[in-house]
Amino acid sequence: RELRKLRERLETLTPREVEVLRLVATGMLNKQIAFDLGTSEKTIKVHRARVMEKLNAASLADLVRVADKLGIRSSGG
Repeated sequence: RELRKLRERLETLTPREVEVLRLVATGMLNKQIAFDLGTSEKTIKVHRARVMEKLNAASLADLVRVADKLGIRSSGG
């Protein structure tokens, strides 16, 4: 049941937010993600904040746990 709810929330993310989630979950820093995606660190922070809000993650560690449950971390990087 919990996994189903998480998957439903995951579907609300934009493709860019999913990309940022994958990279955050692999342990990359905002600055590294920004460089890789050709955008600013501030933009990445905004995307990450939206991802955390949509997935109800209270912290970065919580976000990584959610990504693990969804199988995102293992497929990223």
